[in-house]
Amino acid sequence: MSRSLESKVALREELEQELSDSQMVMVVDFTGLTVAEITALRRKLRPIGATARVTKNTIMKKAIGAQTKWQPIENFLKGPSVCLFVRGDIGETLKNYQAFVKEVKKTELRGGVFDGRAFDPDQIKAVADLPPKEVLLAKILGILNNVPSRLAGTVNEVPASVARSINEVPASLARAVKAMQEKQSEG
Repeated sequence: MSRSLESKVALREELEQELSDSQMVMVVDFTGLTVAEITALRRKLRPIGATARVTKNTIMKKAIGAQTKWQPIENFLKGPSVCLFVRGDIGETLKNYQAFVKEVKKTELRGGVFDGRAFDPDQIKAVADLPPKEVLLAKILGILNNVPSRLAGTVNEVPASVARSINEVPASLARAVKAMQEKQSEG
């Protein structure tokens, strides 16, 4: 194997590993970005568990070739591409990318793939607008904690309602008997 072929195979294997470790991959057009700007993007993403890799489209296509859940990435691999491999919070990654875009104003999100499905930039931005995972989990826990107390209130209401009904029966019976006696004495 030539040295060039060996390096391409090694790069493809690295990309395959990045893909297997990622929950989402976003593809960005990096036309006009300098090396310093790409380095700045990498620094923004690193603390939240995401990486940015400039890749040759042909090598990336070979890396996704064996992994069917990443096949839709191929639709976004046109022209100079940076792949954002997201391992952590998708919303945080996109927010950091958007902050980077505001600074440099030279790049454009082409789309991404999550769980085997392609997402256009608008769909990915909708994901970024969701509250952080911790907030969503807290809301779900709040709802789940509220269910037992409502259930307990409902369960406690059933015997009380039955008791009120039972207590009402003698009074209703007495009124019915009295009404019948009055009707008989009139007639």
